[in-house]
Amino acid sequence: MSKKRSTGNVREAALEILLKIKKNQAYSNLLLNDTIKNENIASIDVPLLTEIVYGTIQYQKRIDFYLEAYSKKPLAKIDDWVHILWRLTVYQLIFLDRVPDHAAINEAVEISKKRGHKGISGMTNGILRSFLRHPLPEFSSIKNETERLAVETSHPEWLLKRWSKQYGAERASSIAFANLTHPTHSVRVNTNRVTKEEVMESLQEEGLEVKESPYVEECLYVKKGSLANTKAFENGWISIQDEGSMLVTLALDPQQGESILDACAAPGGKSMHIAERMQNIGEVVSIDIHSHKVKLIHDQAKRLELSIVHGEVADARQLHEKYDKESFDRILVDAPCSGLGVIQRKPDLKWSKKEEDIHRLSEIQQSIVEAVWPLLKKGGRLVYSTCTVDREENDDVVTAFVEENEEAIFDDQLLTRIPGIIASEKKENPGYFQLFPGEFRTDGFFISAILKRE
Repeated sequence: MSKKRSTGNVREAALEILLKIKKNQAYSNLLLNDTIKNENIASIDVPLLTEIVYGTIQYQKRIDFYLEAYSKKPLAKIDDWVHILWRLTVYQLIFLDRVPDHAAINEAVEISKKRGHKGISGMTNGILRSFLRHPLPEFSSIKNETERLAVETSHPEWLLKRWSKQYGAERASSIAFANLTHPTHSVRVNTNRVTKEEVMESLQEEGLEVKESPYVEECLYVKKGSLANTKAFENGWISIQDEGSMLVTLALDPQQGESILDACAAPGGKSMHIAERMQNIGEVVSIDIHSHKVKLIHDQAKRLELSIVHGEVADARQLHEKYDKESFDRILVDAPCSGLGVIQRKPDLKWSKKEEDIHRLSEIQQSIVEAVWPLLKKGGRLVYSTCTVDREENDDVVTAFVEENEEAIFDDQLLTRIPGIIASEKKENPGYFQLFPGEFRTDGFFISAILKRE
Protein backbone atom coordinates (compact mmCIF):
# COMPACT_ATOMS: atom_id res chain seq x y z
CA MET A 1 0.00 0.00 0.00
CA SER A 2 1.44 3.39 -1.03
CA LYS A 3 2.31 5.84 1.68
CA LYS A 4 0.56 9.22 1.90
CA ARG A 5 2.73 12.33 1.85
CA SER A 6 3.20 14.05 5.17
CA THR A 7 1.86 17.58 5.64
CA GLY A 8 5.43 18.94 5.51
CA ASN A 9 5.98 17.35 2.11
CA VAL A 10 2.97 19.19 0.74
CA ARG A 11 5.39 22.14 0.34
CA GLU A 12 7.70 19.94 -1.71
CA ALA A 13 4.77 18.96 -3.93
CA ALA A 14 3.80 22.63 -4.29
CA LEU A 15 7.41 23.51 -5.17
CA GLU A 16 7.52 20.85 -7.90
CA ILE A 17 4.23 22.04 -9.39
CA LEU A 18 5.29 25.69 -9.41
CA LEU A 19 8.66 24.80 -10.97
CA LYS A 20 6.95 22.89 -13.79
CA ILE A 21 4.58 25.80 -14.40
CA LYS A 22 7.53 28.19 -14.73
CA LYS A 23 9.70 25.93 -16.88
CA ASN A 24 7.08 24.32 -19.12
CA GLN A 25 4.25 26.89 -19.12
CA ALA A 26 2.06 24.02 -17.91
CA TYR A 27 -1.47 24.58 -16.59
CA SER A 28 -1.71 24.70 -12.80
CA ASN A 29 -5.05 22.87 -12.59
CA LEU A 30 -3.78 19.91 -14.65
CA LEU A 31 -0.53 19.68 -12.68
CA LEU A 32 -2.42 19.86 -9.40
CA ASN A 33 -4.76 17.05 -10.41
CA ASP A 34 -1.87 14.89 -11.63
CA THR A 35 0.14 15.51 -8.45
CA ILE A 36 -2.78 14.74 -6.16
CA LYS A 37 -3.37 11.50 -8.05
CA ASN A 38 0.19 10.32 -8.73
CA GLU A 39 1.82 11.46 -5.49
CA ASN A 40 -1.06 10.06 -3.46
CA ILE A 41 -1.62 13.30 -1.55
CA ALA A 42 -3.78 12.72 1.54
CA SER A 43 -7.26 14.20 1.09
CA ILE A 44 -6.81 16.29 4.24
CA ASP A 45 -3.78 17.99 2.60
CA VAL A 46 -5.38 18.72 -0.79
CA PRO A 47 -6.92 22.09 0.22
CA LEU A 48 -3.58 23.30 1.62
CA LEU A 49 -1.67 22.21 -1.49
CA THR A 50 -4.23 23.89 -3.74
CA GLU A 51 -4.17 27.09 -1.67
CA ILE A 52 -0.37 27.32 -1.70
CA VAL A 53 -0.09 26.72 -5.46
CA TYR A 54 -2.84 29.09 -6.56
CA GLY A 55 -2.05 31.70 -3.91
CA THR A 56 1.64 31.81 -4.76
CA ILE A 57 0.86 32.23 -8.47
CA GLN A 58 -1.83 34.83 -7.78
CA TYR A 59 0.39 37.04 -5.59
CA GLN A 60 3.83 36.35 -7.07
CA LYS A 61 4.55 39.95 -8.20
CA ARG A 62 3.62 41.37 -4.80
CA ILE A 63 5.66 38.66 -3.05
CA ASP A 64 8.68 39.45 -5.21
CA PHE A 65 8.35 43.12 -4.24
CA TYR A 66 8.64 42.03 -0.60
CA LEU A 67 11.51 39.62 -1.28
CA GLU A 68 13.55 42.25 -3.11
CA ALA A 69 13.58 44.30 0.09
CA TYR A 70 15.37 41.51 1.96
CA SER A 71 17.49 39.76 -0.66
CA LYS A 72 21.00 41.13 -1.16
CA LYS A 73 21.17 39.27 -4.46
CA PRO A 74 18.84 40.23 -7.39
CA LEU A 75 15.99 37.69 -7.62
CA ALA A 76 16.78 37.12 -11.30
CA LYS A 77 20.13 35.62 -10.23
CA ILE A 78 18.61 33.25 -7.66
CA ASP A 79 18.06 29.62 -8.75
CA ASP A 80 14.45 29.06 -9.82
CA TRP A 81 13.73 26.44 -7.17
CA VAL A 82 15.09 28.68 -4.39
CA HIS A 83 13.15 31.71 -5.61
CA ILE A 84 9.91 29.71 -5.82
CA LEU A 85 10.51 28.13 -2.40
CA TRP A 86 10.85 31.64 -0.94
CA ARG A 87 7.71 32.76 -2.75
CA LEU A 88 5.52 29.92 -1.49
CA THR A 89 6.82 30.32 2.06
CA VAL A 90 6.24 34.09 2.05
CA TYR A 91 2.71 33.42 0.77
CA GLN A 92 2.12 31.23 3.82
CA LEU A 93 3.62 33.79 6.21
CA ILE A 94 1.45 36.63 4.89
CA PHE A 95 -1.82 35.02 3.83
CA LEU A 96 -2.24 31.74 5.76
CA ASP A 97 -2.73 31.28 9.47
CA ARG A 98 -3.20 27.50 9.55
CA VAL A 99 0.54 26.83 9.90
CA PRO A 100 2.68 28.59 12.55
CA ASP A 101 5.26 30.94 11.01
CA HIS A 102 8.23 29.14 12.56
CA ALA A 103 7.02 25.79 11.17
CA ALA A 104 6.67 27.19 7.64
CA ILE A 105 10.21 28.63 7.81
CA ASN A 106 11.68 25.45 9.27
CA GLU A 107 10.14 23.39 6.46
CA ALA A 108 11.57 25.77 3.85
CA VAL A 109 15.03 25.47 5.45
CA GLU A 110 14.78 21.66 5.48
CA ILE A 111 13.80 21.61 1.79
CA SER A 112 16.78 23.91 1.08
CA LYS A 113 19.13 21.48 2.86
CA LYS A 114 17.78 18.53 0.86
CA ARG A 115 17.94 20.25 -2.52
CA GLY A 116 20.94 22.55 -2.12
CA HIS A 117 23.94 23.25 0.06
CA LYS A 118 24.42 24.79 3.50
CA GLY A 119 24.82 28.31 2.12
CA ILE A 120 21.39 28.18 0.47
CA SER A 121 19.65 26.90 3.59
CA GLY A 122 21.32 29.65 5.63
CA MET A 123 20.27 32.32 3.13
CA THR A 124 16.72 30.94 3.10
CA ASN A 125 16.57 31.01 6.88
CA GLY A 126 17.91 34.58 7.04
CA ILE A 127 15.61 36.08 4.41
CA LEU A 128 12.45 34.41 5.69
CA ARG A 129 13.12 35.35 9.31
CA SER A 130 13.52 38.96 8.17
CA PHE A 131 9.79 38.85 7.41
CA LEU A 132 9.07 38.15 11.05
CA ARG A 133 11.35 40.89 12.35
CA HIS A 134 10.53 43.79 10.01
CA PRO A 135 7.35 45.46 8.72
CA LEU A 136 6.50 44.80 5.06
CA PRO A 137 7.64 47.43 2.53
CA GLU A 138 4.92 49.98 1.65
CA PHE A 139 3.44 50.16 -1.86
CA SER A 140 3.56 53.95 -1.55
CA SER A 141 7.31 53.72 -2.15
CA ILE A 142 6.48 53.02 -5.81
CA LYS A 143 5.90 56.38 -7.46
CA ASN A 144 4.55 55.27 -10.84
CA GLU A 145 0.78 54.61 -10.50
CA THR A 146 0.58 51.72 -12.97
CA GLU A 147 3.63 50.03 -11.51
CA ARG A 148 2.24 50.47 -7.98
CA LEU A 149 -1.12 48.95 -8.97
CA ALA A 150 0.69 46.12 -10.77
CA VAL A 151 2.61 45.24 -7.59
CA GLU A 152 -0.30 45.70 -5.18
CA THR A 153 -2.70 43.59 -7.27
CA SER A 154 0.03 41.34 -8.67
CA HIS A 155 -0.71 41.83 -12.38
CA PRO A 156 1.61 42.41 -15.34
CA GLU A 157 1.91 46.10 -16.20
CA TRP A 158 1.12 45.61 -19.90
CA LEU A 159 -2.26 44.15 -18.98
CA LEU A 160 -3.20 47.00 -16.63
CA LYS A 161 -2.15 49.51 -19.29
CA ARG A 162 -4.44 47.82 -21.83
CA TRP A 163 -7.40 47.80 -19.45
CA SER A 164 -6.77 51.44 -18.50
CA LYS A 165 -6.67 52.47 -22.15
CA GLN A 166 -9.79 50.49 -23.02
CA TYR A 167 -11.96 51.01 -19.93
CA GLY A 168 -10.32 53.76 -17.84
CA ALA A 169 -8.01 53.59 -14.83
CA GLU A 170 -10.83 53.09 -12.30
CA ARG A 171 -12.23 50.06 -14.12
CA ALA A 172 -8.75 48.59 -14.63
CA SER A 173 -8.14 48.86 -10.89
CA SER A 174 -11.49 47.27 -10.00
CA ILE A 175 -10.86 44.34 -12.38
CA ALA A 176 -7.40 43.75 -10.89
CA PHE A 177 -8.62 43.80 -7.28
CA ALA A 178 -11.63 41.60 -8.16
CA ASN A 179 -9.23 39.04 -9.66
CA LEU A 180 -7.69 38.58 -6.19
CA THR A 181 -10.99 37.57 -4.59
CA HIS A 182 -12.25 34.00 -4.35
CA PRO A 183 -14.60 33.17 -7.23
CA THR A 184 -18.24 32.25 -6.69
CA HIS A 185 -18.93 28.54 -7.18
CA SER A 186 -22.15 28.00 -9.07
CA VAL A 187 -24.02 25.03 -10.50
CA ARG A 188 -26.64 24.73 -13.21
CA VAL A 189 -29.63 22.55 -12.39
CA ASN A 190 -30.68 20.06 -15.09
CA THR A 191 -34.37 20.93 -14.90
CA ASN A 192 -35.24 18.12 -17.32
CA ARG A 193 -34.37 15.64 -14.61
CA VAL A 194 -35.04 17.33 -11.27
CA THR A 195 -36.34 20.48 -9.61
CA LYS A 196 -34.11 23.16 -8.13
CA GLU A 197 -35.62 22.51 -4.69
CA GLU A 198 -34.74 18.79 -4.89
CA VAL A 199 -31.14 19.64 -5.79
CA MET A 200 -30.87 22.12 -2.91
CA GLU A 201 -32.20 19.55 -0.46
CA SER A 202 -29.82 16.88 -1.77
CA LEU A 203 -26.74 19.09 -1.56
CA GLN A 204 -27.66 20.39 1.90
CA GLU A 205 -28.07 16.82 3.15
CA GLU A 206 -24.44 16.23 2.11
CA GLY A 207 -23.29 19.25 4.12
CA LEU A 208 -22.96 21.87 1.37
CA GLU A 209 -24.18 25.43 1.82
CA VAL A 210 -26.52 26.33 -1.05
CA LYS A 211 -28.53 29.37 -2.04
CA GLU A 212 -30.47 30.50 -5.08
CA SER A 213 -29.05 32.98 -7.56
CA PRO A 214 -30.94 36.26 -8.03
CA TYR A 215 -30.10 36.21 -11.75
CA VAL A 216 -30.38 32.91 -13.66
CA GLU A 217 -33.33 30.74 -12.65
CA GLU A 218 -31.54 27.39 -12.90
CA CYS A 219 -28.40 28.59 -11.09
CA LEU A 220 -27.42 27.85 -7.49
CA TYR A 221 -24.48 29.20 -5.50
CA VAL A 222 -22.59 26.60 -3.48
CA LYS A 223 -20.14 26.97 -0.59
CA LYS A 224 -18.16 24.35 1.29
CA GLY A 225 -17.70 20.87 -0.05
CA SER A 226 -16.68 19.02 -3.22
CA LEU A 227 -19.43 19.13 -5.83
CA ALA A 228 -17.91 16.46 -8.08
CA ASN A 229 -18.45 13.81 -5.38
CA THR A 230 -22.09 14.61 -4.65
CA LYS A 231 -25.09 12.47 -5.48
CA ALA A 232 -26.55 15.39 -7.46
CA PHE A 233 -23.50 15.52 -9.75
CA GLU A 234 -23.19 11.74 -10.17
CA ASN A 235 -26.89 11.49 -11.04
CA GLY A 236 -26.65 14.18 -13.72
CA TRP A 237 -28.82 16.65 -11.82
CA ILE A 238 -26.26 19.46 -11.89
CA SER A 239 -23.33 20.79 -13.88
CA ILE A 240 -20.56 22.99 -12.50
CA GLN A 241 -20.66 26.20 -14.54
CA ASP A 242 -20.03 29.90 -14.02
CA GLU A 243 -23.21 31.96 -14.12
CA GLY A 244 -21.76 34.30 -16.75
CA SER A 245 -21.39 31.26 -18.99
CA MET A 246 -25.07 30.41 -18.40
CA LEU A 247 -26.08 33.83 -19.72
CA VAL A 248 -24.71 32.82 -23.13
CA THR A 249 -27.49 30.27 -23.55
CA LEU A 250 -30.07 32.85 -22.47
CA ALA A 251 -28.70 35.16 -25.16
CA LEU A 252 -28.99 32.40 -27.77
CA ASP A 253 -32.53 31.49 -26.61
CA PRO A 254 -32.72 28.03 -28.28
CA GLN A 255 -36.19 26.58 -28.95
CA GLN A 256 -37.49 23.03 -29.03
CA GLY A 257 -37.05 21.27 -32.36
CA GLU A 258 -34.39 23.62 -33.68
CA SER A 259 -31.01 22.69 -35.13
CA ILE A 260 -28.23 24.44 -33.19
CA LEU A 261 -24.50 24.62 -33.92
CA ASP A 262 -22.04 25.09 -31.06
CA ALA A 263 -18.94 25.80 -33.13
CA CYS A 264 -16.28 25.75 -30.38
CA ALA A 265 -17.99 23.53 -27.86
CA ALA A 266 -15.55 21.68 -25.59
CA PRO A 267 -15.81 20.78 -22.78
CA GLY A 268 -19.52 21.11 -23.56
CA GLY A 269 -21.10 23.11 -20.74
CA LYS A 270 -22.95 25.50 -23.02
CA SER A 271 -24.03 22.70 -25.38
CA MET A 272 -25.59 20.88 -22.44
CA HIS A 273 -27.34 24.03 -21.21
CA ILE A 274 -28.72 24.59 -24.73
CA ALA A 275 -30.03 21.02 -24.86
CA GLU A 276 -31.57 21.35 -21.39
CA ARG A 277 -33.33 24.56 -22.43
CA MET A 278 -34.64 22.72 -25.53
CA GLN A 279 -35.95 19.98 -23.19
CA ASN A 280 -33.90 17.48 -25.19
CA ILE A 281 -35.99 18.01 -28.34
CA GLY A 282 -34.15 19.02 -31.53
CA GLU A 283 -30.45 18.80 -32.41
CA VAL A 284 -27.27 20.31 -30.97
CA VAL A 285 -24.12 19.80 -33.06
CA SER A 286 -21.09 20.35 -30.80
CA ILE A 287 -17.80 20.88 -32.60
CA ASP A 288 -14.24 20.84 -31.33
CA ILE A 289 -10.93 20.47 -33.12
CA HIS A 290 -9.51 17.99 -30.58
CA SER A 291 -10.83 14.43 -30.29
CA HIS A 292 -10.03 14.10 -26.57
CA LYS A 293 -12.13 17.20 -25.91
CA VAL A 294 -15.03 15.86 -27.96
CA LYS A 295 -14.94 12.84 -25.66
CA LEU A 296 -15.63 15.23 -22.76
CA ILE A 297 -18.72 16.42 -24.63
CA HIS A 298 -19.92 12.83 -25.08
CA ASP A 299 -19.27 12.07 -21.41
CA GLN A 300 -21.26 15.11 -20.27
CA ALA A 301 -24.19 14.30 -22.55
CA LYS A 302 -24.27 10.75 -21.21
CA ARG A 303 -24.16 11.85 -17.55
CA LEU A 304 -26.93 14.41 -18.08
CA GLU A 305 -28.99 12.05 -20.30
CA LEU A 306 -29.12 14.51 -23.20
CA SER A 307 -29.54 12.51 -26.41
CA ILE A 308 -29.77 15.47 -28.81
CA VAL A 309 -26.14 16.57 -28.32
CA HIS A 310 -23.81 15.21 -31.02
CA GLY A 311 -20.09 15.86 -30.55
CA GLU A 312 -17.97 15.99 -33.70
CA VAL A 313 -14.26 16.47 -34.31
CA ALA A 314 -13.82 19.31 -36.81
CA ASP A 315 -12.26 22.73 -37.35
CA ALA A 316 -15.02 25.34 -37.15
CA ARG A 317 -13.33 27.18 -40.03
CA GLN A 318 -13.83 24.18 -42.32
CA LEU A 319 -17.47 23.35 -41.52
CA HIS A 320 -18.62 24.55 -44.96
CA GLU A 321 -17.12 21.29 -46.27
CA LYS A 322 -19.40 19.28 -43.98
CA TYR A 323 -22.68 21.22 -43.84
CA ASP A 324 -24.85 22.95 -46.41
CA LYS A 325 -25.49 26.67 -46.32
CA GLU A 326 -28.26 27.74 -43.94
CA SER A 327 -28.29 24.41 -42.05
CA PHE A 328 -28.76 25.85 -38.56
CA ASP A 329 -31.44 27.93 -36.84
CA ARG A 330 -28.93 29.33 -34.34
CA ILE A 331 -25.16 29.27 -33.99
CA LEU A 332 -23.01 29.77 -30.92
CA VAL A 333 -19.38 30.83 -31.34
CA ASP A 334 -17.87 30.67 -27.86
CA ALA A 335 -14.52 31.53 -29.35
CA PRO A 336 -11.06 30.42 -28.22
CA CYS A 337 -9.72 33.43 -26.33
CA SER A 338 -7.05 34.69 -23.94
CA GLY A 339 -9.21 33.75 -20.93
CA LEU A 340 -8.36 36.97 -19.12
CA GLY A 341 -11.84 37.04 -17.58
CA VAL A 342 -11.17 33.92 -15.48
CA ILE A 343 -7.96 34.99 -13.69
CA GLN A 344 -9.79 34.50 -10.37
CA ARG A 345 -9.90 30.78 -11.13
CA LYS A 346 -6.73 30.45 -13.23
CA PRO A 347 -4.19 32.98 -11.98
CA ASP A 348 -1.38 31.54 -14.12
CA LEU A 349 -3.12 33.02 -17.19
CA LYS A 350 -2.01 36.54 -16.32
CA TRP A 351 1.63 35.45 -16.36
CA SER A 352 1.52 33.06 -19.34
CA LYS A 353 -0.41 35.29 -21.78
CA LYS A 354 1.33 37.97 -23.82
CA GLU A 355 -0.03 40.95 -25.75
CA GLU A 356 0.80 39.29 -29.06
CA ASP A 357 -1.46 36.35 -28.07
CA ILE A 358 -4.42 38.73 -28.09
CA HIS A 359 -3.63 39.92 -31.63
CA ARG A 360 -3.27 36.32 -32.86
CA LEU A 361 -6.48 35.16 -31.18
CA SER A 362 -8.44 38.08 -32.56
CA GLU A 363 -7.60 36.95 -36.10
CA ILE A 364 -8.70 33.38 -35.32
CA GLN A 365 -11.95 34.64 -33.75
CA GLN A 366 -12.79 36.73 -36.82
CA SER A 367 -12.06 33.82 -39.15
CA ILE A 368 -14.37 31.47 -37.21
CA VAL A 369 -17.31 33.91 -37.25
CA GLU A 370 -16.86 34.51 -40.99
CA ALA A 371 -16.60 30.75 -41.67
CA VAL A 372 -19.77 29.68 -39.83
CA TRP A 373 -21.95 32.64 -40.85
CA PRO A 374 -23.07 31.06 -44.18
CA LEU A 375 -24.36 28.04 -42.20
CA LEU A 376 -26.93 30.21 -40.38
CA LYS A 377 -30.48 30.35 -41.76
CA LYS A 378 -31.97 33.68 -42.78
CA GLY A 379 -33.66 35.19 -39.73
CA GLY A 380 -31.36 33.10 -37.51
CA ARG A 381 -29.25 34.28 -34.59
CA LEU A 382 -25.50 33.98 -34.01
CA VAL A 383 -24.19 34.51 -30.50
CA TYR A 384 -20.50 35.35 -30.14
CA SER A 385 -19.02 35.07 -26.66
CA THR A 386 -15.67 34.88 -24.89
CA CYS A 387 -14.43 34.57 -21.31
CA THR A 388 -12.03 37.47 -21.68
CA VAL A 389 -11.90 41.18 -20.89
CA ASP A 390 -10.34 42.80 -23.95
CA ARG A 391 -11.96 44.89 -26.66
CA GLU A 392 -9.72 43.55 -29.41
CA GLU A 393 -11.16 40.06 -28.84
CA ASN A 394 -14.69 41.26 -28.14
CA ASP A 395 -16.26 44.53 -29.28
CA ASP A 396 -13.81 44.92 -32.17
CA VAL A 397 -14.49 41.43 -33.57
CA VAL A 398 -18.28 41.74 -33.68
CA THR A 399 -18.52 45.40 -34.76
CA ALA A 400 -16.08 44.79 -37.63
CA PHE A 401 -18.08 41.73 -38.72
CA VAL A 402 -21.43 43.55 -38.69
CA GLU A 403 -19.99 46.54 -40.53
CA GLU A 404 -18.51 44.32 -43.26
CA ASN A 405 -21.57 42.06 -43.79
CA GLU A 406 -24.77 43.52 -45.23
CA GLU A 407 -26.79 40.52 -44.02
CA ALA A 408 -25.65 41.01 -40.41
CA ILE A 409 -27.36 43.25 -37.87
CA PHE A 410 -26.98 43.47 -34.10
CA ASP A 411 -29.89 41.92 -32.21
CA ASP A 412 -31.31 44.88 -30.30
CA GLN A 413 -33.50 42.52 -28.25
CA LEU A 414 -30.52 40.81 -26.63
CA LEU A 415 -30.91 42.53 -23.27
CA THR A 416 -34.57 41.50 -23.01
CA ARG A 417 -33.36 37.90 -22.63
CA ILE A 418 -30.83 38.76 -19.91
CA PRO A 419 -31.87 39.03 -16.21
CA GLY A 420 -33.21 42.53 -15.62
CA ILE A 421 -30.78 43.45 -12.85
CA ILE A 422 -27.86 42.83 -15.21
CA ALA A 423 -29.55 44.24 -18.33
CA SER A 424 -30.29 47.52 -16.57
CA GLU A 425 -26.53 48.02 -16.06
CA LYS A 426 -25.60 47.12 -19.65
CA LYS A 427 -27.64 49.46 -21.86
CA GLU A 428 -24.75 51.14 -23.64
CA ASN A 429 -24.74 48.77 -26.64
CA PRO A 430 -28.00 46.81 -27.05
CA GLY A 431 -26.37 44.14 -29.25
CA TYR A 432 -23.52 43.21 -26.92
CA PHE A 433 -22.23 43.65 -23.37
CA GLN A 434 -19.18 43.00 -21.21
CA LEU A 435 -19.36 41.44 -17.75
CA PHE A 436 -16.40 42.39 -15.57
CA PRO A 437 -15.04 40.27 -12.69
CA GLY A 438 -16.62 41.32 -9.41
CA GLU A 439 -19.73 42.92 -10.94
CA PHE A 440 -22.37 40.20 -10.65
CA ARG A 441 -20.45 37.32 -9.01
CA THR A 442 -19.50 36.02 -12.47
CA ASP A 443 -16.25 35.64 -14.35
CA GLY A 444 -15.36 38.25 -16.95
CA PHE A 445 -17.54 37.47 -19.97
CA PHE A 446 -18.41 39.08 -23.30
CA ILE A 447 -21.73 38.24 -24.96
CA SER A 448 -23.13 39.51 -28.26
CA ALA A 449 -25.98 38.55 -30.59
CA ILE A 450 -26.13 39.08 -34.36
CA LEU A 451 -29.15 38.42 -36.60
CA LYS A 452 -29.10 37.39 -40.27
CA ARG A 453 -31.53 39.58 -42.19
CA GLU A 454 -34.48 37.82 -43.81
